[in-house]
Amino acid sequence: MVDLVRQASEVQAFFEDRHWHFCFIGGLALLRWGTPRLTQDIDATVYVGFGNEEPAIDELLAQFRARLADAKDFALTRRVVLLKTPGGDGLDISLGGLPFERELVERSSLGDYGDDIRLRTCSAEDLIVLKAFASRDQDWVDVRNVATRQQGRLDWPAIYERLTPLVELKEEPAILTRLKRMERNQA
Repeated sequence: MVDLVRQASEVQAFFEDRHWHFCFIGGLALLRWGTPRLTQDIDATVYVGFGNEEPAIDELLAQFRARLADAKDFALTRRVVLLKTPGGDGLDISLGGLPFERELVERSSLGDYGDDIRLRTCSAEDLIVLKAFASRDQDWVDVRNVATRQQGRLDWPAIYERLTPLVELKEEPAILTRLKRMERNQA
């Protein structure tokens, strides 16, 4: 995990050199806000809006090795660039375009990861939104871990305000029901 944090610091320097608006999500954010678990990749959101994807994709592909032969086409259609760090770990860069993604990056902050490394991650509330929206079994374990570790410090109304429109788009209201049940059990 220490090596992954160092590699994330190098990725962060790349983003900062370009003045990109970004934050780490996924396992690195979970390390900050929840219970650490083994992760083999670095996940980040870079906010590019709509129509500005191609220059960002080109810069990313020039700096990092692609994991797919058709990485650029994949990124243009799926809004995620699948790369490898110089150390060989996975690097998944989501190309943010939605208002939620812009706000997620705006709300991000620096967290201490030891060895004088500070990484910009999404907030604990936004991590819960992302994990609940993904709604896989491991994501719900992660939501519970963040809620437990951050008990009494989470802004639950903000979580529901951010998650509700995403859930409506996905047409899966059961996500909100499950999260509310989990919140009640935390109280």
